[in-house]
Amino acid sequence: MKFKQSDAQNQRIQQITTAHLVIGIDMAKETHVAQATNFRGIVVSKRHLSFSNSIEGFEKLNRWMTELLQKHRLKRLIIGMEPTGHYWFNLANWLSDKGIHVVMVNPATTKRNKENRDNSPSKNDPKDALTIADSVSRGFYYEYTRQSLVFQRLKTIMSDREFWVTCSVRLQNRIVRWLDIRFPEYPSVFKDWTCKRSMATLKTFPCPQDLENYIVHDVIDAWRVHMQRVGGSTGFEKAAQLIARAKCSVGEQAAAEEAKADLRRLIEEFERVTTMLEQIERDIEVLLSEIPMAQQLRTIKGLGKIFTAAILAGTGDLRQYAHGRQVMRKAGLNLAESSSGRRKGQIVLSKRGDSALRKYLYLATVQLVWNNPVFRHLHEHNVQEKKMKKQQSIFKLIGKLARILVGIVQRGEKFTPEKTVLTWSEAA
Repeated sequence: MKFKQSDAQNQRIQQITTAHLVIGIDMAKETHVAQATNFRGIVVSKRHLSFSNSIEGFEKLNRWMTELLQKHRLKRLIIGMEPTGHYWFNLANWLSDKGIHVVMVNPATTKRNKENRDNSPSKNDPKDALTIADSVSRGFYYEYTRQSLVFQRLKTIMSDREFWVTCSVRLQNRIVRWLDIRFPEYPSVFKDWTCKRSMATLKTFPCPQDLENYIVHDVIDAWRVHMQRVGGSTGFEKAAQLIARAKCSVGEQAAAEEAKADLRRLIEEFERVTTMLEQIERDIEVLLSEIPMAQQLRTIKGLGKIFTAAILAGTGDLRQYAHGRQVMRKAGLNLAESSSGRRKGQIVLSKRGDSALRKYLYLATVQLVWNNPVFRHLHEHNVQEKKMKKQQSIFKLIGKLARILVGIVQRGEKFTPEKTVLTWSEAA
């Protein structure tokens, strides 16, 4: 079954009938603005409605919509809103729980259509609400589907992990900067500054001048406070290298006490965040065990728990997709081209979608090219036989991965390398 965006839009337009009241809502932190039209986009309310982001405001919106339905003898209701930030969550869920049809309008659609009605670049909340309602009446929307609890939990925990991973990276960059200033020779001793010996060193004598009066056995004894296995030939060799590099260091020595206090706080925070991330990954493992389709996806060699969790957090239940192209579009990985007449525009990614899903689909595909024989073979074929650039091949394989994910979930199968290679051979 092929998925065509034009067909989907036509279906959405047909859903809007003469019996529909179309509501567009412009979302904000404290006060939302709603505007109402009929199926043709003609305004049916005397003025817009402003209501607060509270239960009283939501009830006010509900009464307003009910009055309009009765006044204009309309029987059906569809509400459109932009998924901007996080302000829309509560209202969308409240309306959805009441059985009201809620849809989403891409902010890019609103931005480009705001001049259609009055040929003016002006922008305000009532106009934005009207533009959203107009977009809905013409089928430029997508359905809001509230995911089941397990997928909501997965999305929440992956969002939490993303935040703490970002914090961890910032801390690591800050520590590396500290070492570049205070002890630039340090990486020649410890290539990985997060290893146990390195962490013990940074906690005990981070500055080169701290090692002025130390000998190898002193360094070994100091390491024993923070770790168990410190001796051996490697330990003595590292200690000797550390002392030698410290003696000839060109690192900054001014404000040493303040600098060491700064490093101590950075290391404490880095270790705290690292422990937190380890616990989050254990929680993700437990949560994935509650999702049968996650076990199907993990039969793909090289698709680890984090990639599986990130993909499911971004897509939700994969059974709701008819084709992998829908996943690609949701991630903003569908292709866009600007051509006219004889001019052939460059084909680029639209990037109109979930950026986190887009990132993890890309990283997962790169990982599969490295670790999965099937994807490695497909990549080599694209590069060597079809003469594709490596990056072009990766993006083509993302589409392959999306189709595989949807396919194995829809059919309730495990990943079968032979079937994948056969499908590829026929397509080639």
